[in-house]
Amino acid sequence: MLRHPITEDDVRAYERDGVVCIRGQFDAGLVKKARKICVEHSTGTAPTLVAADDADGGPGRTIVSSHMARTRPGFMGLVLRSPAAEIAARLMVVPEVRYFYDQLFIKEPGTQAPTDWHHDLPFWPFKGNHIASVWIALTPVNQENSGLVYVAGSHKWNTLYRPDPAPPRENFLKGDSANLPPCPAFHKEFNNPEYRFLSWDMESGDCLVHHPLTVHGAGPSASLEQRRVALSIRYFGGDAKWAAPQTAFTVPGTEKAAAAGLVPGEFPSNEDIFPVIWRDNEAAGTG
Repeated sequence: MLRHPITEDDVRAYERDGVVCIRGQFDAGLVKKARKICVEHSTGTAPTLVAADDADGGPGRTIVSSHMARTRPGFMGLVLRSPAAEIAARLMVVPEVRYFYDQLFIKEPGTQAPTDWHHDLPFWPFKGNHIASVWIALTPVNQENSGLVYVAGSHKWNTLYRPDPAPPRENFLKGDSANLPPCPAFHKEFNNPEYRFLSWDMESGDCLVHHPLTVHGAGPSASLEQRRVALSIRYFGGDAKWAAPQTAFTVPGTEKAAAAGLVPGEFPSNEDIFPVIWRDNEAAGTG
């Protein structure tokens, strides 16, 4: 249940810029519970957990993990109670969305490693526009502690950049992805009037929602006190189609895609792997 409606201005901003900041949709209780689970998860030994200390002896640490809703008891319930799915559906203007996967991002205070510029779609075995990431701030976020920066309108460039993982991984690229150009270092273009950059100071419970082709990145954290904790939940619907994998990224259950009924060029409707999380019952005439 949304705490306040998604407006037409929100939808227009998402369509125009490929990203929008939505304020105050996640209540304090849900944020506190999600943050507790995420921080506890970050200290464990999950196979998808990647922790990287700063190079050259820097003080920070970056922690990333995926698929908590599929692997951590109780986390899917948190996803189901979250307004994130409806937010994504309303912004994409689709009548229902399915759960794709979740991803945890933690940057400890003073982390010098940036989040390299990239866009998401080339990493995934998907094609289409109706795939949205809802990036939820579980702690305050600003430029000092490595808030995200987006290149407005980059989702309309009709360009794919090479999906280079961080930290680098051997044998990560598949298919033709190795032949794609690397994503430019857009922080060198901040004074270039040809580009428009967007970023927001955020409170806990605010979220960013971005299109899968919107280019984004983040700089080092200059804060020596504030840990940055964020949870990104990805959803799809509408024109999304399964595609041949271009990287080693895998959704649990899709390792044998044909057996799971996942056919390149078709909508991935396997309910066990990609359950419907939100449906507009009124639009369907059942509400």
